[in-house]
Amino acid sequence: MNDRIRELGIALRANDLLSQYQQGAALFASRWQTLLADGVQAELSVCAENGLVDAATDLLGKARREGVREPRLLGAVPFRSDAPARLILPVRCLVGQGVDGTILSSAAPMTQRVGDMQMMPPSGGYQKNVANALNRITAKDFEKVVLARALSLQAKVEIPSLLRRLVARNALGYTFAMPVGPQRTLVGASPELLLSRQGREVISQPLAGSIPRSNNPIEDAQRAQGLLHSAKDRHEHALVVDAVAESLRPYCRNLDVPSEPSLHATPTMWHLGTKVRGDLIDPTHGSLALALALHPTPAVCGHPTNAARDFIADVEGFNRDYFAGLVGWCDADGDGEWAVTIRCAEIGVDSATLFAGAGIVAGSDPELEFAETSAKLRTMLLAMGLELASEEQ
Repeated sequence: MNDRIRELGIALRANDLLSQYQQGAALFASRWQTLLADGVQAELSVCAENGLVDAATDLLGKARREGVREPRLLGAVPFRSDAPARLILPVRCLVGQGVDGTILSSAAPMTQRVGDMQMMPPSGGYQKNVANALNRITAKDFEKVVLARALSLQAKVEIPSLLRRLVARNALGYTFAMPVGPQRTLVGASPELLLSRQGREVISQPLAGSIPRSNNPIEDAQRAQGLLHSAKDRHEHALVVDAVAESLRPYCRNLDVPSEPSLHATPTMWHLGTKVRGDLIDPTHGSLALALALHPTPAVCGHPTNAARDFIADVEGFNRDYFAGLVGWCDADGDGEWAVTIRCAEIGVDSATLFAGAGIVAGSDPELEFAETSAKLRTMLLAMGLELASEEQ
């Protein structure tokens, strides 16, 4: 293993690493640092509920004892805790600077209409699911549930240029490409940090409460302010922040939870966001263990968790797989970054499946929630150069 010690600590720019990305590699880029890894020295395919954290700790410890300098695991954990994660210890991992907003995308993709495609649930099914959820909320079966849509289509997507466009569109997000199966890559640009750990500092930045953006600057500003003062959206957001704080509190001292949310912008959406910070009491708790203690938050599942998760399984009509899970990295010291796996797609040789969800609470409107998921799907569709007819969105 010593002849394959990873190349860490190199002062490469994020742009340099993005330009080196090739199909099959693993990439995770944030404003703090960019990781590019290739080759598989070891792989974990363990369920979260069946000892994933212990297996990851053991593998990283073994790699360090065998001479790997600063070993890291990269990969993705599915939405369901009984589905296997895919984490890899790469042969080589380059670490560079974080994304700083100066990255230039390659030429804009040629816009093309999507041909063969399948919506899950089919047309009208999503609105019916939302109406069903609202009835269950009225019956007090749960207070919030996040319902998603999936869109499978035939398209040949060039991942390296897609990554550059995603970073150029939102340099403040978490851009990733993780191999998750034979000729299948999980690609996305998540705006939401589930958890980061650096030393004793822990940060989570949940997003909940959203509205599509407008191309008209005046209308866009009005939508942002309307979201910030929306009682429905602030209630939805508070459910998530309270759950995150409750989950982190046993692990942290000096937990800072702002009393008011702030606006968080992406190219297609306005979100309500809150940055929660804390200091670890016990530094042996690593980032993966802490992230799994939070997952799934009400931002991707609902509240209470078990009732919402059961409802999702009953009505959604497709397997979320890695969507609404977590994606990122962790090292042998316990540090790491884990983003919520949203604004993403699983991309194959000539196909792609895109995902988007919306939080349903009392006062939600089925048509508006459908429009919100359509706007979220546009993050990946626009970056891919794909276009749907308005009635298909």
